[in-house]
Amino acid sequence: QVQLVESGGGLVQTGGSLRLSCAASGRTFSRYAVGWFRQAPGKEREFVGGITWSGGSTSYADSVKGRFTISRDIAKKTVYLEMNSLKPEDTAVYYCAAGSRMVAVTNVYDYWGQGTQVTVSS
Repeated sequence: QVQLVESGGGLVQTGGSLRLSCAASGRTFSRYAVGWFRQAPGKEREFVGGITWSGGSTSYADSVKGRFTISRDIAKKTVYLEMNSLKPEDTAVYYCAAGSRMVAVTNVYDYWGQGTQVTVSS
């Protein structure tokens, strides 16, 4: 079993930065890839980016490429989503998820956090 808890969300102005954390419990967390997703009101949950279990490879949605960076600290069982140059369209609830593969589809991921709200004001 893996439990995930996101933190770090909040209100920020356009152009600002936030760092989200995804802290995990469970001995097998290091074997899982981690994806970050977001869901805005009235919209489907969308892939933001992901990182492999080793941290050696990352992938990003085109909408955040060059602005967001994902990293993981295996010893701390934590994955980070560094978000820079934030835009109002980045406003959403952000979720981290753990699964066997780093892919952009939700149904591959076995464990999900509760989400953290990110609001970017214009």
